[in-house]
Amino acid sequence: MAERCVAHLDMDAFYVSVELRRRPELKGQPVIVAGTGPRAVVTTASYEARRYGVGSAMPAARARRLCPHGVFLPPDFAYYRRASGEVMASVRSASEVVEVVGLDEAYLELTGLPEPHAAMRRLAARIEETTGLGCSIGIGPNKLVAKVASDAEKPRGFVALSREQACERFGASPCGLVPGIGPKTAERLRALGLETLAALAAAPRARLASRFGPRLAAELQRRARFEDASPVTEERKVVSESREVTFDEDIRDPHRLETILGELVERLCAALVAQHRRGRTVGIKVRLDDFSTHTRARTLPDAVGSVDRVGPVALDLLRRFAPARPVRLLGVRVAGLDLPEPASERQLMLVL
Repeated sequence: MAERCVAHLDMDAFYVSVELRRRPELKGQPVIVAGTGPRAVVTTASYEARRYGVGSAMPAARARRLCPHGVFLPPDFAYYRRASGEVMASVRSASEVVEVVGLDEAYLELTGLPEPHAAMRRLAARIEETTGLGCSIGIGPNKLVAKVASDAEKPRGFVALSREQACERFGASPCGLVPGIGPKTAERLRALGLETLAALAAAPRARLASRFGPRLAAELQRRARFEDASPVTEERKVVSESREVTFDEDIRDPHRLETILGELVERLCAALVAQHRRGRTVGIKVRLDDFSTHTRARTLPDAVGSVDRVGPVALDLLRRFAPARPVRLLGVRVAGLDLPEPASERQLMLVL
C-alpha cells in the first residue's frame, strides 16, 4: 500500500492579496482590510503591516495607532468569494479528493499520485499565473502535519515533512501551534509545566489524564506527536461552522460588540456560501471578563447561510442576552448544516 500523502494549501494574506489585484499600486505597502467606523476590527493585514504588530481580529483603532501610515480598505466579501472560486477551480483540477476549508484553504489527498511534490509546485504556479495570488503549501503523511507545515514558511512557503520531522522541527514550539489545542487548553498545560509540544508528547499519561480525563489526554498527546488519521473528504462531517474572536482588551460598549458580531457573521457566511451549505440553528457565544461562557441559540424553520438571514438572528440573540459585564470573547455559529449540493446539481440549477 502506498504511503499516505496529504497536502494543505493556504492562500497568503488572502483578502489583502485579492485587494492588491485591483489596486496594484499598493503592493509593498502596509495594507489592512478592516471594517469602517471607530468600532471596526481587522479582517486581515498584509505582511508589511504585520511587522508593526497588526493582526486579524484586532480593533481597527488599535491597528491605526500601531501603523498610522497603513492603507485601510473595507472588506468586500463578494469579491473574495469570486476570487476563491477561481483558486478552488485550480485546486480541484490537481486532485480527485479535495476538502475546501473556507475561502482560502483546502486539503488535497495525494496518496498514489505520481510525484506529488512536483504536482503541488505546479499547482502553486498555476494559481499564481491564473489569479495573481500566492499560496503556501504543506505536505505530510496526514492533515495535521500538512496544516502546520503550510504555515511554517509563509508567504509562498513549500514545506514537506514526515511525522518524525515535524516532531523534531516543532518540538520546541508552544502547544498552541497545532490545531485543536486552543488558548484555554494551552494555558492549562502551562500550569502543568508543559509549555512545548515535545514536553506534552513526553508527559506521563496518568498526569495528563488526572487534569484532562483519559480521552482528551490521549488526544492531546496524539496531536503533540503529529498523529492524525482523519480523512480528506469532500463531504465535511462537521455539523456546524463558527467564527469567534478573543479581544486584546475586554469590550463593554454594546454598539462595538454589534459591529464586531456583524463582521463575524460576514466571515462565517462567506465560508458557508463557498461550501454551498446552510443550517437551521444560529447561535452566539459570549465569554465575559470573569471567564464565564454563555451561549444562546435559535432554531429556524428553514436552513439559512446568507448574511441577511443569519445576521438579524445573531444580533437579536446578542441584544436579548445584553452582557452585564465586559466581553472577552464573541462568536457566532450556524449549526445543523446540510450536506453540500453536488456540483452537478448546482450546475443544473444554474441552467434551469
